[in-house]
Amino acid sequence: MSAVTFENVSVAFGARAALCGFSAAFKPGTVTGVIGPNGAGKTTLLRAALGLQALSRGVIRIGGRPLSEWKREALARAMAYLPQGGEARWPMLAAEVVMLGRLPHRDSFMPADLKDRVAVADALARCDASALAQRRMDELSAGERARVLFARALATGASVLLADEPAAYLDPSHQIRLMELLREEAARGTAVAITLHDLTLAEAHCDAVLVLAGGRLAAEGPPELALSAATLAHVFQIARAERGAFRRL
Repeated sequence: MSAVTFENVSVAFGARAALCGFSAAFKPGTVTGVIGPNGAGKTTLLRAALGLQALSRGVIRIGGRPLSEWKREALARAMAYLPQGGEARWPMLAAEVVMLGRLPHRDSFMPADLKDRVAVADALARCDASALAQRRMDELSAGERARVLFARALATGASVLLADEPAAYLDPSHQIRLMELLREEAARGTAVAITLHDLTLAEAHCDAVLVLAGGRLAAEGPPELALSAATLAHVFQIARAERGAFRRL
């Protein structure tokens, strides 16, 4: 069974269609890369899966159940979301921010317990961010904040992890480490979906790729099939060049 299934999903903002008849799935144990030009509908797709964006048509199922049947508390435990941006300039310690990922597991106003603290420490360590735990978010660089926010998502321990451009503020070394972390999460059985602009990262680290263009699914499958020469030319107006690079057509 797929972790998240989209069945003929459409989303519109007024007269503008953001998603049009989209059907696909995010599977457990799989890293799915969602790619496409700016405005293709990538962020809208993730927000729709989380119930943050109303549908014009279609059904989204989480674990086989329609999204409309999920209570918000249960959905928050089942799905972790890392939104685009990384601009969390809060006067909070990094460890406190990561602890926010544990809120769905506690009753209101209940203090963190040992299990919560262990989950936070583990998430920070896996993101190479343990040294940042006692530093304030508004004192961190953009890349450091991105690592802490990713740790917050990992701390939730959800069965579905959605990440919207999490590599955007990271240096090359931490981009690769991020993708390795996503693969480790998938190896645990988590369904991981990540929006990307970096086609090289998608090819190297994703099990499956969904290519969006104008709110429609233009291609899907393993990276070597979804990112075919025809798709690259049609969707991105680029072609492969030497040494794995790309060139504009």
